[in-house]
Amino acid sequence: MWLIYSTERGVNLNFCCGVPEVTQGKRQPAPAKRAHIVDVAMRHFAEHGYEDARTEDIAREAGIAKGAVFQHFGNKQALFLAAYKRAAGSFSRYLDAPAEIRAKGFWDVLRYWLSRTELQVRENWQPYRVVLLGNYGTDLRLKRDINRFLAAEDPYGTAAFVRQGLREGALRADVDSEMIVSLLEWTVERFQDALLTEELDPGLFHRAGISEEKTARRMEDFLRLLQGAISKSSQAEEPRKPRLR
Repeated sequence: MWLIYSTERGVNLNFCCGVPEVTQGKRQPAPAKRAHIVDVAMRHFAEHGYEDARTEDIAREAGIAKGAVFQHFGNKQALFLAAYKRAAGSFSRYLDAPAEIRAKGFWDVLRYWLSRTELQVRENWQPYRVVLLGNYGTDLRLKRDINRFLAAEDPYGTAAFVRQGLREGALRADVDSEMIVSLLEWTVERFQDALLTEELDPGLFHRAGISEEKTARRMEDFLRLLQGAISKSSQAEEPRKPRLR
């Protein structure tokens, strides 16, 4: 068992089986070592879930003492948050769509990414699983930290995508753009998750093996509903001013 002691000069003594290992305190953790721990943690969280992933197993695979994990991250929640940030940052942003797709406009870009949902996840299974856990499988305190990160960093570029849609005239301008950003984040993310994870919305995809044709129809239905809420054509007309007699 590793025990960590701090001396007055900030030197940490990690005792294992009575043998001390001395590390200098108050130094920035080595970025490469920290990144390696996050890589290992992401795999463990993806495979075992948040609750069942064990810090000692992560430390063992990373080749470090369990206490070193806490030196770098403080606790398991902070380690998961670091893994979540890495996972979210590994996915493409909306405006990373090919130029020919972006040239067609806002709704074609959104259709492009919806149609690539399964491919994106197949190529990035571990990050997707970690993001899914963060969105649906963590406690409220950790979820609050995740929401703060998403609001501050906007890893999927949703705000920039909405600004582009407004410049194109594809989106209604009579509501706050932040409301449109939030609506996209809530609905698009949930719909994409439901495409792949039946238990999140069994009413939408209620059986395994749904055909590609039916999935495509559901995507178009979803886009049509979303257009009805935020497209330029859905913008309310200004009330006519009464004529003065």
